Amino acid sequence: MPTKMERKLGELLVKDNIITGEVLEEALEKQDNSDQSLGRVLMDMGVATEWEIAAALGRQLNVPFITLSQYEIDREVLQSIPREIILKYSIVPVDRTGDTLTVALPDPHNIFILDELRLLTKCQIVPVISFEVDIQQAINRYFMTEDSTTKLQDMMTEMSTQEMEIIHDSREDDELDLTVQVNDAPVIRLVNVIIQEAIQDAASDIHVEPYEKTLRLRYRIDGVLQERPSPPKKFQNAILSRIKILSEMDIAERRMPQDGRFKVRLENKDIDFRVSSIPMPNGEKIVIRILDQSNLRLDLKDLGFTQEELDRFELQIHKPWGMILVTGPTGSGKSTTLYSALSTINTPTKNIITIEEPIEYQLYGINQVQAREDIGLTFAEGLRAFLRQDPDIIMVGEIRDTETVEVAIKAALTGHLVFSTLHTNDAPSSVTRLVNMGVEPFLVTASLNMLVAQRLVRRICKHCRDKFSPPADICERIGMEDSDIEFFRGQGCNECRGTGYRGRVALYEIMTLSDTIRGIVMEGANSTQIKKLAMEEGMRSLRQSGMLKIREGVTTIEEVLASTAAD
Repeated sequence: MPTKMERKLGELLVKDNIITGEVLEEALEKQDNSDQSLGRVLMDMGVATEWEIAAALGRQLNVPFITLSQYEIDREVLQSIPREIILKYSIVPVDRTGDTLTVALPDPHNIFILDELRLLTKCQIVPVISFEVDIQQAINRYFMTEDSTTKLQDMMTEMSTQEMEIIHDSREDDELDLTVQVNDAPVIRLVNVIIQEAIQDAASDIHVEPYEKTLRLRYRIDGVLQERPSPPKKFQNAILSRIKILSEMDIAERRMPQDGRFKVRLENKDIDFRVSSIPMPNGEKIVIRILDQSNLRLDLKDLGFTQEELDRFELQIHKPWGMILVTGPTGSGKSTTLYSALSTINTPTKNIITIEEPIEYQLYGINQVQAREDIGLTFAEGLRAFLRQDPDIIMVGEIRDTETVEVAIKAALTGHLVFSTLHTNDAPSSVTRLVNMGVEPFLVTASLNMLVAQRLVRRICKHCRDKFSPPADICERIGMEDSDIEFFRGQGCNECRGTGYRGRVALYEIMTLSDTIRGIVMEGANSTQIKKLAMEEGMRSLRQSGMLKIREGVTTIEEVLASTAAD
């Protein structure tokens, strides 16, 4: 039987011209013969979207709406409500401050659930609205059907660690005096399982974080950290020591940050790992960067370029001299783009030398040098040495200071093609950044061939991709009000672990220096003026690149809004 609140919700939808009075009466009649909510009945009838229902509910109850996929919820908050209650009612605790607990649920006027949560948690319950699909994705992400410890034990039993060989493990494990010994089989198997699962999930990083009562384990997949079942707390010291031994780090030093590395052979392929530790109150936090050569895409066509962008990019990287800069924040895929460019132009007739910190992937036919500031081998010193090595093409890992940029420009002006990276927000601002570093504008315009800004956004999972209708204000915010555009999102499935995303694609902003752009740079133009002229000459901005990927059904509005700024 429809409640008064549900009828009022229907009247709001009629008032907003989303449905008619006749449709409302038909929906109420259907609901009377089912155990579904009015909103679900209307969505099943295809007369209202989940966005419209949520917006009406929010106005009716003065309750905020949140998108759970944008939140990283703390494990202690998740434990505020028993798992069986969360699964029973399809709800997710979002935040806890003192005795106030914020809970996401699709139907916030269900007073029975709110009362039960109030009694169960002894907290004041603050409801927020979220889509049913978002709630289900969050449940899939955070709550496993098996107990965490049991699942890890099952994983250790099922996964064959015999196939994984540690190549660089030169220290003796039995030197340690721990309650749980590092060389105990369960500890070795546990660390191996953690590494294997991360590789299989295509994770880029493993985070092992010690807290007072738990040892948190997270993987970074497609740029987003995802929590995994916590290993038993009693294994903490042994796990951390095992990783440090593999990485040839000092296990006795727990007060200072350390760096290490090791290599694993798994399924006939070698995978490099870079390890970093920092001291925390409850132990050392360890982050393991996974450098899996098989995940490196060296074909420029796979990165995200449109055909027009690819043509412009390839034209510049085949020039005999000049400088090409790739810009963007850490983790935006700059190294992959540079490696792909070098791989494309790598021939036996070219002498290509790189200086990097660190060398992420080793490429055949390219001479790669590891920068080491502790012995004076900086980017600038490496560049100077390269100029005596008869190079054709030089790649510098990053331009950090005036000394490096001056040597790089000198190399570009003396007949070498120079690639490097710079930390700026977009391509045009890189020009003014170089000038602010003390480089004369005439040297910038004479040496620069191309500036590329990029960001990574997550791809919609192809296994659960489905159409949906975003609210009008979101479309207006990104400038896509056209009613003919089809929008897509991932519903969440086993392939994407309930996130709706699988894999990433790059957004590009490519600016080549035309004579007119060189002219206004010489006149002292700022980055806004440079960007305006570049866009008039055909440059597609990062936001426009993202809008194109939305139109193609590759990514979502949320991803583009989170990764790019408005023009």
